[in-house]
Parts: sequence; C-alpha cells; structure tokens
Amino acid sequence: MSKLNERIRIEFANLERILDEFPATDALPSLTGLEIAGTAALLHGLYSGIENLLKQVIQVRGQAIPAGDSWHRDLIVLASAEKVISETTASQLRQYLAFRHFFSHAYAVDLKPERLQPLVEAAREVYRQLRRDIESALQEAQGGG
Repeated sequence: MSKLNERIRIEFANLERILDEFPATDALPSLTGLEIAGTAALLHGLYSGIENLLKQVIQVRGQAIPAGDSWHRDLIVLASAEKVISETTASQLRQYLAFRHFFSHAYAVDLKPERLQPLVEAAREVYRQLRRDIESALQEAQGGG
C-alpha cells in the first residue's frame, strides 16, 4: 500500500501545481484567446489527474477499470459505488468530465471565459473534497477507519 500512497501523494502534488496556475476568476473575461486556451488545458489536465487518482484507487481495490466508449463516465459511477468518492464529489466531477469532452472536441476559438469561470471558481473546493474522499477511502482500506 505504501507504493500506492506514494503515487497518490505525487498525483495530489501535481493537481495542486495545476490549481496554482489557474488565473484569478475575475481576470478570466480579460484574458487573450491563447490564455483562455491555456486555462482550458489546465482544466483538462486537472480532470485527467483526477481520473488517474480514481483509477489507481479502484485498481488497488481489485476492481477493473471501465472500458469502452463511456469509460470516463463509468469511472465516476464506479468510484462512487465503491465509496472512493461521495455522490456529491461524483456530481461535481461530472461537470469537469463534460468540459473535458467539450475541450477535446471543440476548436480553441470556441472556448469562452464564461464557460470556464464556474469550473475555475469551484476547482479548489472540488479538489479539497476529492482529496478528503480519497484519503478517507485509503484510510478505511488500510484498516484505519
């Protein structure tokens, strides 16, 4: 379990580095197109890191990672069902998943500050809740809860 704990610690550190790069939400409307695209890439990276965390915890519990076209959505469902994350966190993550899908299929010029703003505003709190959920799930798995 210590290898998993180290990987989780590294993922948390990477997510915190991403969060530190976000612009202030009140600055979003005045960002250039390139800065908006960079912020969108940070949101995408944040969600990818969250998925990495969820996959690691799910795998250590002996569960298979979902496959197929809907694996991203199914990962959230599985993580919630396995009590890795709360339903509240799962609901919040679905918003980031929807953005990830949009970002992956949109033109950079279609990115608008008003679409990013609520996600950037909530990112730190979503991260804090996710971290609490995962740390609690790991502590329980290790017999501490």
